Amino acid sequence: MSMAEAHARLTAPDSAFAIERRVIDGVSQRCWVHTPATARQLLIDAAVHDARDFLIFEDERIGVGGFRKAVSALAHHLRDGSVRPGDRVAIAMRNLPEWPVVFFAALSIGAIATAMNAWWQHAELAYALEHCGATHLFADAERLDRLATLPGGVRCYAVRGAMPGATSLTDIIGTTAHWNALPDRPLPAVSLDADDAATIFFTSGTSGKPKGVLASHRAILSNITGAAFAGARASLRDRGTLPVADPDAAQSGALMAVPFFHVTGAFAVLSPALHAGNKLVLTHRWDAGEALRLIERERLNWVIGVPTMMLQLADHPDAATRDLTSLVSLGYGGAAAAPDLVDRLASAVPQAVPGHGWGMTETCGLTLTHSGNDYRRRPTSCGAPVAVARAEVRGEDGRRILPADQVGELWVSGPNVMRGYWNDPAATAAVLQGGWLRTGDLARIDAEGFVHIVDRAKDIVIRGGENVFCIEVENCLYEHPAVQDAALVGRPDRMLGEVPVAVVVLRGGAKANGEQLRAHVAAQLAAFKVPVEVVLSSAPLPRNAAGKLLKRDILAALGQREG
Repeated sequence: MSMAEAHARLTAPDSAFAIERRVIDGVSQRCWVHTPATARQLLIDAAVHDARDFLIFEDERIGVGGFRKAVSALAHHLRDGSVRPGDRVAIAMRNLPEWPVVFFAALSIGAIATAMNAWWQHAELAYALEHCGATHLFADAERLDRLATLPGGVRCYAVRGAMPGATSLTDIIGTTAHWNALPDRPLPAVSLDADDAATIFFTSGTSGKPKGVLASHRAILSNITGAAFAGARASLRDRGTLPVADPDAAQSGALMAVPFFHVTGAFAVLSPALHAGNKLVLTHRWDAGEALRLIERERLNWVIGVPTMMLQLADHPDAATRDLTSLVSLGYGGAAAAPDLVDRLASAVPQAVPGHGWGMTETCGLTLTHSGNDYRRRPTSCGAPVAVARAEVRGEDGRRILPADQVGELWVSGPNVMRGYWNDPAATAAVLQGGWLRTGDLARIDAEGFVHIVDRAKDIVIRGGENVFCIEVENCLYEHPAVQDAALVGRPDRMLGEVPVAVVVLRGGAKANGEQLRAHVAAQLAAFKVPVEVVLSSAPLPRNAAGKLLKRDILAALGQREG
């Protein structure tokens, strides 16, 4: 069955994946008919699952009903405390059960839920809070320690911790053990539209400062139907039939292997799970052995993460002894996947269907995807667009659409694309044109419509799914008094895809070693941005006539040095 035939059958007017045209920011877009219009509506609709488990964290089990009560209690507190539609409510914590409570409480009253990267250090957190103009901040103990003092004008709530001047979230909603006993109150009254602003998630900026990606309710909820569509399309193309749900089957569940502050975590895992009544198992931090134990204990069906995680699961010695027969799907994206990963997963977990996808913070996650036989036949591809999205490869002028298999810049469009960068109209105009997003990835599209990423136009290193903008680390190195010149490059790494390595030229007469320079970066930036190695060079760094660093030459020289 061709891709066009599969899409035509799946998107028929009477189907679960029916499509309608909507004008968004002056552009006609294809949109899912049956996706909840707003996160508020998603939460209300989830009442049908109140008796089911929803969040499991260590020895804590929270049902959908208790979760919704906690969200409502916090929503009323925020509304009574003068939070109004459009206000920014910031969340800075690891994957705790309280994270989605704050997230949905803010969204349900029209506030903009603003997700902070939990890896960030003080300067990064402080900048993002000021940049977005947050009125409220919910932070766990580790993030509060990094902030040291409360930002001016921001009301702070401590989550599983304490800080002078901060309100304890427990005083408002209690501990997770008490959520089910909270009053079952309707959400505060508020009028919301699908295209109202909903979230700000941050992406590294080319200027070295994070950019806030503003997205609508429609954009962030498109993943609910998009993910289900992707599975149905794979089944239809693999077997000619659609999957049939077993009404007597045990509750489905997924391992929450990615952070909530990533769009994959919040939009492609959290929201679809609440919509379907699936359970999510949270972990304090990623550990492959612990993940395998939880998959066995909870009889989990899905793991969604980055390729590194899947490689660690397949290679872990416990994979051969744990009962993993409940797994039906292993999905990953966020970084390049080794072509042999699909075969390695088939060997370790033969019944689980592997899937690979592509998305950006600016696309609110899932845009391109494939799984099953489509993926096995094209292990170097990141998939084809879901039915409401479009993808084109264009020439350098940004207008000429290139033919199949010719490399150019990837442009995408759909209802899931961001509204723009928060308070940055120039950066928005540079990437958004007529409803199309300029991705910065160099790609080719084959004759069947599958996209193959071949390079990046942006100067970034993708370390295990985390984007490291080279200029941010280079600027940090330049602040060290001993550094004259610096370049950050991505060195291939079997486990993480690539890791950041810095090459530095010292000022005349200055003294510093690699570990001192690494410590300098670590004191200011998130751990994933810290170079794994700093190489000192006695020769000037290679540049072209315009003064631009020749990163390929630098990387090649590193390879020769290590060889």
